[in-house]
Formats: sequence, structure tokens, C-alpha cells
Amino acid sequence: MATSNSVKDGPNASEATRRPRSAGKARWHMPSRVAFASIRTRILVGFIGFLAIATLASVLIARQVLEARLDERVAAELQQEVSELRKVAAGTGPTTGKPFGTHVRRLFDAYFATNAWSDGEAAFSFVQGKPYLRSPSDDESYRLDRDTALIAKWQGLSDPQRGSVDTPVGQVDYLAIPLEGDGRILGTFVAAQFRDQQEGPFNDAYLAAGAVGLAVLLIGSLLAWRMAESVLRPVGSLTETARSISETDLTQRIEVRGHDEIARLAETFNAMLDRLERAFSSQRRFLDDAGHELRTPITIIRGHLELLEDDPAERETTQALVLDELDRMSRMVNELILLAKAERPDFLRLEVVDVGPLAGELMTKASALAPREWVIDGESRGKIVADRQRLTEAIMQLAQNAAGHTQDGAEIGLGCAVDGDEARFWIRDEGPGIPPDDQVRIFERFERRAPRSQEGGFGLGLSIVRAIAEAHGGRVELHSDIGQGALFTIVVPVEGPRHMRGPAT
Repeated sequence: MATSNSVKDGPNASEATRRPRSAGKARWHMPSRVAFASIRTRILVGFIGFLAIATLASVLIARQVLEARLDERVAAELQQEVSELRKVAAGTGPTTGKPFGTHVRRLFDAYFATNAWSDGEAAFSFVQGKPYLRSPSDDESYRLDRDTALIAKWQGLSDPQRGSVDTPVGQVDYLAIPLEGDGRILGTFVAAQFRDQQEGPFNDAYLAAGAVGLAVLLIGSLLAWRMAESVLRPVGSLTETARSISETDLTQRIEVRGHDEIARLAETFNAMLDRLERAFSSQRRFLDDAGHELRTPITIIRGHLELLEDDPAERETTQALVLDELDRMSRMVNELILLAKAERPDFLRLEVVDVGPLAGELMTKASALAPREWVIDGESRGKIVADRQRLTEAIMQLAQNAAGHTQDGAEIGLGCAVDGDEARFWIRDEGPGIPPDDQVRIFERFERRAPRSQEGGFGLGLSIVRAIAEAHGGRVELHSDIGQGALFTIVVPVEGPRHMRGPAT
């Protein structure tokens, strides 16, 4: 006996949703927009959406797996009934002790008399196209052996048939086997399974999976809300701190807890506030000092112009004084402009500089600044990538600073050296030295080691030196003791600033 399987394609359901149009004035919907714009709300909506999709997919996959298992179970039970019928047919009749042969009625009598039936199972037999025996049924509201359409289908079978039909009591799967003998169809055996009665345990599994998925969705949503709240609480603190900051109060900081990304964000924000506070403080000091320094020459010029007389000698004296003060103001403005340009990317013009010849040029220029004992402490050979003019400007500033704090005939040393990946340029003097407390402060704008010399300093020289060194990616070092002079050293990388490194020109 052979069987044929029928394939059924189930419909694919799809669901489309639409976003409702907003009506009314825009301001009525502003709270909802703001609420949805919340990171916590977006996290929660995304997490709930993911859990809902995952839960639905899990239930659907479980249903497909269980349906496949049910199909396998139904097919196996139908095949088992056929196998039991064949087993009976291979034996002998219980009363005659002889093979059944073509006596199909005796075969059905023996099979239905000895077989046991479980819920949801049924069997039918047809002899000469008419219903013969059937399995007992607890539900008499509907009987397959009285369905004329099914009987008509089963009566005329010449080949095994596997299929399913929809009935008033649900879907019924069947396997119909025609029995042959003497070249003709002797009868038909039909095994049937009522799927609705078989699906009971599987429906319980569907409900259990759905209940578990719903519980996971609710618990997961609550946990997502609490986790989002704990994660975003530092962000809220950051927002409140940012709101409380003003131009005059940059002291607020965020409390850092833990070592996660939010903690690093808070640390970065606090570091930014530190830089801003230093920048604002420096800016305020700069404006105060610049205003103070410029106020004096302006007052001098204004006072002399207001008292200007017609006497030519007085006018010439006043003119000379006014021009001197204007020159001093011009020099101050130029130095301030230079410090401002130090932050620009085009502040340096890099080239390959030969350190040996540069040291000789520096000594020649420095010796013309003042009658001092200028000596070369060291002269190294090597090439570096730097801005030749800016380096010269910085070193000349240090030389002028040393000359301004030493007496005639005092020794001032100048040297240079290339050591590994760094080049060093230094100026050494025998001046009064710098107190330890002032060794950092003197590099700030408008800070002076002593009262202004006769050349007229503004406290900007060392600031310019530091700006040039830092623009090269280097630094300025200072070693000094009271009464022992000072040693200023400009240290720059041999290959130039790291952010500007490339082929040297």
C-alpha cells in the first residue's frame, strides 16, 4: 500500500499601522513632542518595542514548531492504524484459523473487535462501496460515515489518499487505504484524526508561552524604565549644572560616581569647566591688566595735550612725549596681537633649520642688545623642523630679558643642543634670580620680575616666549635661585609639532 501526502499553504497575515495626523494648534501638541524627545522615553519605547517583537516572534515560532510536531504526530498515528490493520491482515481469522484472503469483512470484523481507540481517533470501513464498520464515537452530533461528500470521495478510491477536510467539529486529517484482491478493490479502510481534540495540550502551550512573554514584557519594561532613570540621572545633573553656570560663576561641578561612560562624561564635562574657568579668569585678568597698562599712556597723552601751550619749545617737548607714549602703546598692541595669533594654525611657518649656524646668528644679534659679556655655552650640530623667525624672536626675548636684569659687563651665556628627539636653546644670566613662588607666575601676561626697565617692558615678553615654544609642541623650562641668576631653556621637538608633522620644506 502506498500513501500520498497533500501540502497546504497557510495564509500570511500582515498588519499595517498608520500614524495619526495631528490636529489643532501646534502648541497643544508641544508637551507630547517634548515627552517623546526624552531619551528615557525613547529608550523605553525602543526596549518595549523590541521585547514585544521578540515575544510575538517567540510565540509564533513556538506555534509553528508545535504545529509541525502535531502534523508529525497525526501522520504517525494515522500510519499506525494502517500498520495495525496490515498486521491483522497478515495473520489468521480468530474463529476459522485460516488466512483472511479476500474475505475483507472478516478482516474488518477482527480489526475493529481487537483495536482500542483514544480520544480524537476514528476509523471507518467500506465494503463494495458501502459503509461497513466504524469505531465507536462519543459525539453523535456529527459522524464522518454519514457525510455523503466524504463517503463519495472514499468509495471510489483506487490509490491511497492522505488529506484533510473541514467539518462542523473542526479539521479532520485522514488516511484512506483501498484493499485489493483478485485484481479488484475489495474494500476501503479510513483512519481519521480530529485535530481540534489533539490540539488541546498544544493550545495550553500557546497560552503558557504568551503568558510568559507578557510577563517578560511587563517586567522588562519596568526594569528598562528604572535602568534608564539610573543611567540618565547623571545626565540630568549635568543639565542642571550647565543651567546654573554663568559667566561670573564657573565653580559648579558634577558629582562623579562610578567608572562607566556616564562617569567619564561627567569627568570630561568637569575638565571642560576647569578649562573654561581658567580661560575666563585669564581673560578677565588680561582685560584688567591691558586696561590698566593702556590707561597710563592715554592719561599722560591726554593731560599733556590739554595743557599744550603755544610756546614752540613746549610744543616740541610735548610732541616728543606723546609720540613716545604712542610708540609704547603700539608696541604693547603688537605684542598682544602676537599672543592672539599664537592660537592660529598659521602662526608657524615650518622649515628645516640647521641648529649650528642658527646659534652663531643668535649670538651675533644678542651681543648688540647691551654691553654684556656674551659667551657661547654650547653649540651643537643637527637639523630640526621649526619656524626659524619665531625661534629667533623667542630667544632674543630671553636675551633682552637677561640683559635688562644684569649690570654692564655681566656674563650672559647662550647655547643650543640637539639630544635625541628634542632640541634645547637656553639663555643663562647672573642676575638677582627669581623666587620660587614667582617662577610660574612670571609667564603670565603683564607679570614682571622687577620694576620696568628703562627700555619699557610690559610683562608680555615671557608670555610670548612660552606661546612660541608651545606652538612648536615644546615648553619653557626655568631654573633659578635667589642671587644665583636664572637659566631659561626653550625645548622643542626635532620633528616639529606633532599635529603639523609632514614632509619638511
